[in-house]
Amino acid sequence: MDNAIVVNQLYRYFGPLKAVDGISFEVPHGSVCGFVGANGAGKTTTMRMMATLDYPTMGNVEICGINVVNFPHQVRSLIGWMPDHFGNYEHMTVLEYLDFYARALGYRGKERQTRIQEVMEFADLIPLADRPSNKLSKGMTQRLCLGRSLIHDPQVLIMDEPAAGLDPKARVELKHLIRILAEEGKTIFISSHILSELGEMCDSLLFIDKGRIVHHGDADSLKHSTDAQGGLYFDVQLLDNPQALSDWVITSPYAELVETRKHGGRIRVDDPQAASSVLGSMIKDGLPVIEFHKEQRNLEDAFIDMIDNLNEGNHIQVPPMPKPTVPIQPS
Repeated sequence: MDNAIVVNQLYRYFGPLKAVDGISFEVPHGSVCGFVGANGAGKTTTMRMMATLDYPTMGNVEICGINVVNFPHQVRSLIGWMPDHFGNYEHMTVLEYLDFYARALGYRGKERQTRIQEVMEFADLIPLADRPSNKLSKGMTQRLCLGRSLIHDPQVLIMDEPAAGLDPKARVELKHLIRILAEEGKTIFISSHILSELGEMCDSLLFIDKGRIVHHGDADSLKHSTDAQGGLYFDVQLLDNPQALSDWVITSPYAELVETRKHGGRIRVDDPQAASSVLGSMIKDGLPVIEFHKEQRNLEDAFIDMIDNLNEGNHIQVPPMPKPTVPIQPS
């Protein structure tokens, strides 16, 4: 089987609210897939259904070929769920916390001790073994949550905003751990608002908006492409008077200022053929240009451009709201 995750025509309605609106996608074994969307776009609802914590109104989700509604217990043995918020317990140390979950998962004796030790070593929790589990920093807490989700050595890891609130060092550490898990053959499905970091660690990206998938592909294709109107982006640095760039762009029919920077700014040229003319006009008009180079689109630009394009009318036809169906339960 090539795919660890298969989602097919998945719907989830809460009354008139279409939280997830007929999405379909596949994630291959051993890959890292980033799930991107604004608050309320349907990310967490989708992930909860994948993790057997919610029922779909219609549609199917399979984890390693097993249907999440019909066989939730089998699926739970295959997945590690790392929510954006999780409960911990007062007066329970990190070691006791992991031991509690290892026992709940059926580990006994020497096997339980070995599994806890392996998880603590991987997540760098050994120095924290005797610390109260509810008195940790955000980064330490996320490592504990990751350790908990890995106790039963799952094949698929579903992570909802694991980098939220982490400092730069903790984000780097988390990114490193995720890549190690992927190299070990685990499939990782991760949501985040930090698009630049997803682009660095993920093999593919899923963009969701208003409950629908609007893009599924790799980060490089987005970075190297033009925007929806065919525009390109350039970094312009001036020797002095960076404000002169802002003033000049106002008079240019081909360029617009996207971002001001310390020594100049980032501009968008709407016609790639006009890029050399734009540079020539800057020099002719006396701007002290010392650097002019094409930049890759950042993922934030790509995501915003994609959403704006949809909101301007390029929508997919919406099927009539289906009647809720009762998921089939195993006998």
